[in-house]
Amino acid sequence: MSIAVVIMSTVSCSDEFLEVAPTGSLSETELSTLPGLEGSLIATYSFLLGRGGFYSGAENWFWGSVMGGDANKGTDAGDQSQMNEIQAYAVQTNNGSVLEKYRVNFEGIARANNTLKLVALAEEVSDDDKTRITAETRFLRGHYYFDQKVNFNNVPYVDENWDGVEPVPNNQDLWPLIEADFMFAFNNLPETMSDGGRANKWAAASYLGKTYLFQGKYSEAKGMFDQVLSNGVTASGAPYGLLPYYGNAFRATHDNSEESVFAAQAAAGTGSVNNANAGMVLNFPHGTAGPPRPGGCCGFNQPSQELVNSYRVGVDGLPLPEGTWNSALEEVGSDFGLQSGDVYVVDLKPIDPRVDHNVGRRAIPYLDWGPHPGFDWIRNQPNGGPYSPKKFIYYEAGIGVENDVSGWTPGYTTVNYNIIRFADVLLMAAEAEIMLGNIDAGRVLINQVRARAATSNIAGSPAVYICNEYASLGSQDEAMEALRIERKLELSGEGHRMYDLVRWGIAAQTLNDYLAYESQFIPGLQGATFTANKNEYLPIPQNEIDLLGTDVLTQNPGY
Repeated sequence: MSIAVVIMSTVSCSDEFLEVAPTGSLSETELSTLPGLEGSLIATYSFLLGRGGFYSGAENWFWGSVMGGDANKGTDAGDQSQMNEIQAYAVQTNNGSVLEKYRVNFEGIARANNTLKLVALAEEVSDDDKTRITAETRFLRGHYYFDQKVNFNNVPYVDENWDGVEPVPNNQDLWPLIEADFMFAFNNLPETMSDGGRANKWAAASYLGKTYLFQGKYSEAKGMFDQVLSNGVTASGAPYGLLPYYGNAFRATHDNSEESVFAAQAAAGTGSVNNANAGMVLNFPHGTAGPPRPGGCCGFNQPSQELVNSYRVGVDGLPLPEGTWNSALEEVGSDFGLQSGDVYVVDLKPIDPRVDHNVGRRAIPYLDWGPHPGFDWIRNQPNGGPYSPKKFIYYEAGIGVENDVSGWTPGYTTVNYNIIRFADVLLMAAEAEIMLGNIDAGRVLINQVRARAATSNIAGSPAVYICNEYASLGSQDEAMEALRIERKLELSGEGHRMYDLVRWGIAAQTLNDYLAYESQFIPGLQGATFTANKNEYLPIPQNEIDLLGTDVLTQNPGY
């Protein structure tokens, strides 16, 4: 009896007896093995596409492109109505989609910090593996903070040393901290990786160069871009380059190509549509899925008339001066107000071929789905205009391979989103050169992008395509105008435009001009105004301020 009492007493007083792990959980000991670290790292990568949120991933189609004037929200006013106020630059601080964007990035940051903590606990993992995993993780943390910076400006900075208890204010300059993460990644990542979708040394160099460029550190940016242009290779070891055909940069069959510097990876048939490109699932022609149209939902992200006009070229095959493309003489004709059965004649004045890779226009081949029929593929013309998005759409020939057919819509595609692609690097390098006074060096880089566009005509299109190279760029101001236009034409719909306008200091003027023009077609934009020194950034979500207090989080100006 006494022995039994002693045994029971010993067991019942043991700490281990009380510490029962939840079903399906993993301990820090298990996670600090090499497989555990890799799993934690992959979980950090997984938030690049927002994990199912319509507006939360790295693609920034709404925050960067719609807010930058590339597109209208589209669909109708009642669908995802919380986005109407954002498009009109009248966002409220309690907007749920703004909160989602903020929190998803911080989830990525939290996962990165947790991975770094686990690396510090790993005792049976090689130093090489620990260094590589640390560098990949810091690259990802740099990305998530970069995205927070360009969207919200001032957010709290927490790293792996944060105790998780003490509130952190949003009063720290994020740029040096973002730089430090990308610099560590550049110095410690190998050139080639075991998987094509992983960040490598040259992805880090490109992102570091971009970080410098956004701060106006042109010499430092040029130094990084020079190295990328001379030595950069993909994670699988292929030298960076432009795909011969522009449209293939947005097709799943060319994911992780030589043009992909760093991309959020999308996959189908994995058991969860959240592993596909869920962030762009709304951005398809409206109507029932299957031949003769892709997607089956939902009519969002409709390219703007102003964007289409900007592809107009002069008799020299070069872009028109900024803004002049909206004149009555130059604006591109559309089928606005026409039914699909009505007679329609395609505008035959010369235009840059990239317009029809970026925009679904009436009577122009829509990938391999046949000619775009116009009205029948548009949910509500007065609310979104006459155009459909075209980048990141799966092909009819790729049904079941280029998209995941297991969800509520087949619009979950396997098309990667290139957070940085090589054409973007060429144009960022050109900008650095121009701002340093090296005008002709900038011209050569811009012409590389234009030369590829010139050979990317849409087969079977009735449109007249011309895209010539620059013989000269003139003054620095003239060269920067050419650079700004080229970034718009090349990167439209890829989530860059708003952030470009803000860092160039021209957002208010450009976007108010855009609103004045576009609102004649889109009544929902009438009365909208971009307010300088406010609308450059989203508000800090009021929910977060309520949680932490105004003594911790300071709201952005104007809200």
